[in-house]
Amino acid sequence: MRIFRTIVSFLLILTGGVVFAQQEPQFSHNMFNNMGINPGLAGLRNAICATGLARQQWVGFRDIEGNRMNPETYSMNVDAPISFLRGGVALGFLQDQLGPETNVGVKVSYSYHLDLSMGRLGLGGQIGFLDKQIDFGSLNPINTGDPVLIGSEENHIFVDFALGAFYILDDELWAGLSFSQIRQARGPIGESNYGLRRHVYLTGGYHFFWPGNTNYEISPSALLKTDLASWQIDINTIVTYNNQFWSGVSYRPQDAVVVLMGVKLDQISIGYSYDITTSWMGSMGRSYGSHEIIVQYCFDLDLNKVESIQRNIRFL
Repeated sequence: MRIFRTIVSFLLILTGGVVFAQQEPQFSHNMFNNMGINPGLAGLRNAICATGLARQQWVGFRDIEGNRMNPETYSMNVDAPISFLRGGVALGFLQDQLGPETNVGVKVSYSYHLDLSMGRLGLGGQIGFLDKQIDFGSLNPINTGDPVLIGSEENHIFVDFALGAFYILDDELWAGLSFSQIRQARGPIGESNYGLRRHVYLTGGYHFFWPGNTNYEISPSALLKTDLASWQIDINTIVTYNNQFWSGVSYRPQDAVVVLMGVKLDQISIGYSYDITTSWMGSMGRSYGSHEIIVQYCFDLDLNKVESIQRNIRFL
């Protein structure tokens, strides 16, 4: 518990001023989606896990002509341990739509596992392919002769890399550090030379039972995201009842307050979140909030685990 408090305090100090300009999409179910941002987690849970996310951000946001401009993001990640590789592998897919811009990505990850005296550590690497496409024909430029905004659909495929380390202590405490788009690949799209920006993710969380009542499990966590030009932090708390139903809240300063709820049905977890927009997007009536759905399936491979003790692995 003391370790988690230290991590959160450090993250809060770093985020004294927060602005939002990261290229990579955000998810409110970040405590369930660590595989999406950290290749070090691949196979570390000793389970085959598949996580799907669908997000409609800033619903109601439109341009001056009434066209929908709100981001729409769909993500799928599957990971599994591979014993003869002394680690695990993962495969991820992403589609992100923002107005005239469409991003489709595929990521392949490998993590090498180390059994420490206290806990397990995964050291991972990832290669990613991102097809970025911009439909210039859908734009309505102020200067009709602007050569940068003339044309039809243009695209470029970027190849980049990610590194990550993820640590789990007795299924109770977890922490991760990862770097994405390390190469900061660049390429032409139309008349522009577009470049990816390096991102850093620092995350941590802790599970503990409510004193005197083990039916309630409390799971505080935090996620810091930065491209070294802007910062964003998510502070989360999830309460799980009887290892089956959960609800919680998340706070993203200067952006949103998030309400989360979900249910676990055997090995399948289903959750929903609603972002109450607190930024100028909401105060000016340009957004009705954000909706997100998560579906996660985890097949536990630890056959030697005592059946009466079932730790909750869904937050990883």
